[in-house]
Amino acid sequence: MPAPIRLRELIRTIRTARTQAEEREMIQKECAAIRSSFREEDNTYRCRNVAKLLYMHMLGYPAHFGQLECLKLIASQKFTDKRIGYLGAMLLLDERQDVHLLMTNCIKNDLNHSTQYVQGLALCTLGCMGSSEMCRDLAGEVEKLLKTSNSYLRKKAALCAVHVIRKVPELMEMFLPATKNLLSEKNHGEILHTSVVLLTEMCERSPDMLSHFRKLVPQLVRILKNLIMSGYSPEHDVSGISDPFLQVRILRLLRILGKGDDDSSEAMNDILAQVATNTETSKNVGNAILYETVLTIMDIKSESGLRVLAINILGRFLLNNDKNIRYVALTSLLKTVQTDHNAVQRHRSTIVDCLKDLDVSIKRRAMELSFALVNGNNIRGMMKELLYFLDSCDPDFKADCASGIFLAAEKYAPSKRWHIDTIMRVLTTAGSYVRDDSVPNLIQLITNSVEMHAYTVQRLYKALLDDISQQPLVQVASWCIGEYGDLLVSGQCEEEEPIQVSEDEVLDVLEGLLVSNLSTPVTRGYSLTAIMKLSTRFSSLNRIKKVVSIYGSSIDVELQQRAVEYNANDLLDLLGGNDVVPVIQTTVPTKPASAGGELLDLLGDLSLTGQPAAHLCCSVANSHSAIPVSPFIPPMTAYNKNGLKIEFTFERSNPNPNIAVITIHATNSTEADMTEFVFQAAVPKVCSFPSSSTQPLRMRVKLTYTHKGSPVQDLAEVV
Repeated sequence: MPAPIRLRELIRTIRTARTQAEEREMIQKECAAIRSSFREEDNTYRCRNVAKLLYMHMLGYPAHFGQLECLKLIASQKFTDKRIGYLGAMLLLDERQDVHLLMTNCIKNDLNHSTQYVQGLALCTLGCMGSSEMCRDLAGEVEKLLKTSNSYLRKKAALCAVHVIRKVPELMEMFLPATKNLLSEKNHGEILHTSVVLLTEMCERSPDMLSHFRKLVPQLVRILKNLIMSGYSPEHDVSGISDPFLQVRILRLLRILGKGDDDSSEAMNDILAQVATNTETSKNVGNAILYETVLTIMDIKSESGLRVLAINILGRFLLNNDKNIRYVALTSLLKTVQTDHNAVQRHRSTIVDCLKDLDVSIKRRAMELSFALVNGNNIRGMMKELLYFLDSCDPDFKADCASGIFLAAEKYAPSKRWHIDTIMRVLTTAGSYVRDDSVPNLIQLITNSVEMHAYTVQRLYKALLDDISQQPLVQVASWCIGEYGDLLVSGQCEEEEPIQVSEDEVLDVLEGLLVSNLSTPVTRGYSLTAIMKLSTRFSSLNRIKKVVSIYGSSIDVELQQRAVEYNANDLLDLLGGNDVVPVIQTTVPTKPASAGGELLDLLGDLSLTGQPAAHLCCSVANSHSAIPVSPFIPPMTAYNKNGLKIEFTFERSNPNPNIAVITIHATNSTEADMTEFVFQAAVPKVCSFPSSSTQPLRMRVKLTYTHKGSPVQDLAEVV
């Protein structure tokens, strides 16, 4: 069989491939040749073939059939074969495959080899892919090499011990005696770095080890100080800084040792201040050390002045041109804003400027930090910036930004008007991205702000005229117009110049929402309900009835059900509750008082007093019937007892003579005041009657007041 091509020739050949298919064909052809060579047990070119397999593996092609060949190379006595064999084992094997257990004996023999380079290969392989079983079996050999005088082996043994501890934490105490002596090494380039890594791993995994190694803080501080004060060292100098990798490792270990411990934190305060003030920031190397210093200061129990210094360093990072540095600064400030809020507030303007950054990661971190900085003192300024950001940001940010503005406004709103204006601005800008509970929350806010009803309904009406694409805004506006449409038409807004709006214009807007293709079924439901509510406040009853009748046959089940229920039994006249009660005077004789027992007691299961019933009749005929009505209804006394007299006066509505407005007059004939007076009225549910008939209306009233310091409650029935 001819000699296989060399690795260099294979690389050159593969690079000449013009297409992926051509490259795949070359790889398959070479893999077939390598398999044939493996079957012939040809030891001459095994090393060369495994090296080519590793290159194919790096290109992403399968090379698992070379695993056993790697084990054979490891067992070879030639160093070149061992080196390729161990490299192949680290790339092609892992602890999930049982084949790796066959290496245990070879690694153990090589750990006791007379050549340090062979021992180094074994340590590297064990530290890279050793399983828990292998680590248990070989931990003794690693511990011996950790105590050897050879710095080359001690460095590799320390890193291998880190892997052993990760796999088998209970073996940690085995390495404790040798670890104590590692920090005394003068050769910080080889031993100190790996010893700090080993100490860090042990402290992170064991609280007992953490307490044990806290006494090493002065020694670590001394090592760090020597690194800072030492002169130029060409071996370890990076951009004018002596061994920055070791400095970062020591700072990280100091952070772990000083967390939650006053004495350790006090011992490292001075050196941390020295590092923070003397480190050069013109290069990324210095910024890395400063960043690690800031994290250490924030995690330990450091002095307040030192924490302010750390936050100022992060503030300088925000001005850096490097996006990565700005991002880590924002992330660090976000972690510390709860504990050092005032110090972070000094950099608020710089943080807000980051909202304009083109990088989406920086913008998101800046947005989160901006919301964390909002308080009662800066709510107006911060909301102005965040609303501007909401208006211009990508859609991915709008939901989180809107949610944050809602929470901040609810917590720190300086006034109800400002709160309502802010929420409406959010709904106008990003209404499609807000949470589902934003609509009922805003409705609740508006309901509780009685003095803002006229202003709110006018603002929302204007918003509807400008844009109906934001469905949450349309839903809130529909609800408000239905509740406070009379305030809109009457122009009672005092906060801003009122607008002249007619009833027909309001109904035109609501009907437009019903037929708009932008409206969702929920929005149409809000609009239809608003129109029905306006039937008790507007005079355009025929138009409202016509709209409701149309949607009684809507294909939307919810909308159809609402329309049918609103239109049934002439509920158009009764929907307004006690605001408008349709009444006419008739000559029907008064029903006996006992008849009221069969009515539904809408005010509670309370017995009626012996109050004489007055005569009040109401037409329950269909609105289309033509029953003659008296143009004048005389006033009547509905209640007269205990010095309290209540009279009803009636006034007919001009557009519809079948509708009368009842005005209640309550007088107190006693010498003492009656306070906390509450008048409630309700009518029972009745069945339908022929359109040409009339039926007396039984109205039940409930009176609650305080007289001479005692609460009084009474019920009466008006017929």
